[in-house]
Amino acid sequence: MLLLGGISCLFVHSSSVTIGQYEGSFTIKQFIFYILGFLVMYGVTILDIKQLKKIGWPFYGLIVGVTAGLIFAPASIARAVNGAKAWYQIPFIGTIQPSEFLKFAFLIVISKVIVAHQEKFTRPSYLADFKLLFKIALIVIPPMLIVYRQPDTGMIMLYMAMILPMIFFSGIQTKLLIAFAAVPTVIVSAFIILYVKFNDFFTETFLAKLSGHQVSRIYGWLHPYEYMDSSFQSRQGFIAIGSGQMTGRGYLNNEVYIPEKHTDYIFSTIAEEVGFIGGSFVIALLFFVIYRIVLITVQARDPFMTLMGAGISSLLAFQITQNIGMTLGLLPVTGVTLPFLSYGGSSLLSNFMLMGIVMVIHNSYNGYMFTSKQQDDTYD
Repeated sequence: MLLLGGISCLFVHSSSVTIGQYEGSFTIKQFIFYILGFLVMYGVTILDIKQLKKIGWPFYGLIVGVTAGLIFAPASIARAVNGAKAWYQIPFIGTIQPSEFLKFAFLIVISKVIVAHQEKFTRPSYLADFKLLFKIALIVIPPMLIVYRQPDTGMIMLYMAMILPMIFFSGIQTKLLIAFAAVPTVIVSAFIILYVKFNDFFTETFLAKLSGHQVSRIYGWLHPYEYMDSSFQSRQGFIAIGSGQMTGRGYLNNEVYIPEKHTDYIFSTIAEEVGFIGGSFVIALLFFVIYRIVLITVQARDPFMTLMGAGISSLLAFQITQNIGMTLGLLPVTGVTLPFLSYGGSSLLSNFMLMGIVMVIHNSYNGYMFTSKQQDDTYD
């Protein structure tokens, strides 16, 4: 984490000063965010599992309420940025994106609901499984609708990337899981067939109902050299990455202009300046963090911790893949940041909160490694 922090500060500085897009550097703020992030992680780490469970519902209610408040908040404290009204502008602090912290709330509350359901329904049945899915839907759908209205499709994708593995490990019967997975698969396949075979019908029936911003991103991804305006970021991203070649141009020598290069497109700066070798090292470092999370999770003492660890590792893996994929032009632009590297306080702090949960999971069994069986039974 310290190494990622150093890399982040270096390339946030490079991204914000070399091409004259901004006045000054964001490095000091990112450094402060990292210090706050470690403090937040430590604050979560000193909690135990019981305390995490207790704060789950109150924190969920608080964040949902604050996120919903953006709908009614005046422009003086919540102005729209790039067409999205997703941030509060706090004097002397900066912007805060409450939807980022929904990840922490979802993680605890859904894990708690699943474990309570498993304890109540010890015998598997389809009725019990449907009840569990209904409970999860009641938890996640209202906040997701609020976030979708902002609009922030990328954040909804992150929620789903975290929640779906938790459902998979919830003990739901395999046949129901297959049916559950088959529904979105069929829908996506149908959309692809309609787009390829009946493009006019697809455009008039489905794309016309999306917002102009969403449509432009889709077309910019599918046809980057026909829709030059909407694909500008994507094209500049893979031009920057390609120009780095094997070893890069060198630090502070990035020349390709990309809007918001220090946030969503931080990887393009890394690849441009340190090339394929440096970019590969950063990707390996990020996935090493996920590898450590998986190792810690598989040794978890109870289902509650296993569910949280599965959700965190899946979320980070998806977020890394989506961000780097969009900078390469392989995936559509969604505004998803690169964990622990992109500039941004809310994203960084929320991810450190998740890492705090990982530390709680680790401490829960590490501290009881040499306990007697009687103590273990008491702990369980």
